[in-house]
Amino acid sequence: MFPRVLPQIPGTDVAGEVVDVGSGVKNVKAGDKVVAMLAFANGGGLAEFVVAKANLVVIRPLEVSAAEGASIPASGLMAHQALTDSAGLKLDGTGKPTNILITNASESVGNYAIQLAKLGNAHITATCAPEHIDLAKSLGADEVVDQTTLDGQALKSPSGKKYDIVIHCGEPTSWSTFEPHLASNGKIFDVKPTPSSIKAYALKKLTFSKKQLIPVLLSCKAENMDFLVKLAKEGKVKTVIDSKYSLSNPEDAWAKNAENKIFGKIILEP
Repeated sequence: MFPRVLPQIPGTDVAGEVVDVGSGVKNVKAGDKVVAMLAFANGGGLAEFVVAKANLVVIRPLEVSAAEGASIPASGLMAHQALTDSAGLKLDGTGKPTNILITNASESVGNYAIQLAKLGNAHITATCAPEHIDLAKSLGADEVVDQTTLDGQALKSPSGKKYDIVIHCGEPTSWSTFEPHLASNGKIFDVKPTPSSIKAYALKKLTFSKKQLIPVLLSCKAENMDFLVKLAKEGKVKTVIDSKYSLSNPEDAWAKNAENKIFGKIILEP
């Protein structure tokens, strides 16, 4: 769907210093260090100056670096929304014991999902590339499965647990792969919905199935972004940075991303 017009400057997740504000802006002022989420339709992040909507800008504390702050918006918000708004997990740990599967935890949404789910006192099974298993464990995963193996592709828990919640960050996966490993009321929350997953969602709704697959579409909220930035400040959530590149050579970062072997975020800096 995007971009609607070419050429376009891509990039939606940024951190920087406010140089000017509109007359009605009250939450930030010139000189403030901030984190912002730009509109998907417009982008603009790979630049030295951007215009951001005030309602998607939050203060970045000194304890959170610009690179860490710029990593949070889209990925952190998606992980937070999928776990809390969609799945109903309580991040203060007061909810009932929950078994959660996070697929393709190598990606930044998966990175944040592991750490947020751990705050909710959940038992976490994660799948990822073999070279990232130790990193996934270091973020809080209780058990990690090599996604290139047969068990990893089948999404089996090494301890035989059935999943109450699945945060699906991976490639399109059939319902028949998920279903045997779901608890009786297990729910799959697909953060990369496809036509087939939307079809599965509709079918499960129509048949009143207790096991469901639910697409998650990102709804950006400043209060959630501020919550995540504060967690980063307190050291309760950390941003995993795979690599950094110069803003003057964004094609190098694009090439790195195309390798599909990253763990965490790729940062571009002036």
